[in-house]
Amino acid sequence: MTKHEWREEREDGVHLYYRAVHHGGNWTISSFIRGEGRRDPEEEKVHYDPVPTEVWKKLREVLFNKYQRGRCPWNLIVKIDKRLEKLSEES
Repeated sequence: MTKHEWREEREDGVHLYYRAVHHGGNWTISSFIRGEGRRDPEEEKVHYDPVPTEVWKKLREVLFNKYQRGRCPWNLIVKIDKRLEKLSEES
């Protein structure tokens, strides 16, 4: 099992955190908001099913950056590329 996390700051100053877990060949991707006045991130957690193409692209970018630093195997990036290719064919 591997876990990958990243965050984005929105224009309103709120941080949007993403968590992607790869286990048994399957991906589970979720996000939650943390910012002013937010105490419990679990309250606003969003599980993506199905995962939007935009989120897959963000995950691929995060994994590629990790690969360049020697912290991620190339086969995970290949799997995401195949999934993105499949999604583009369906559109």
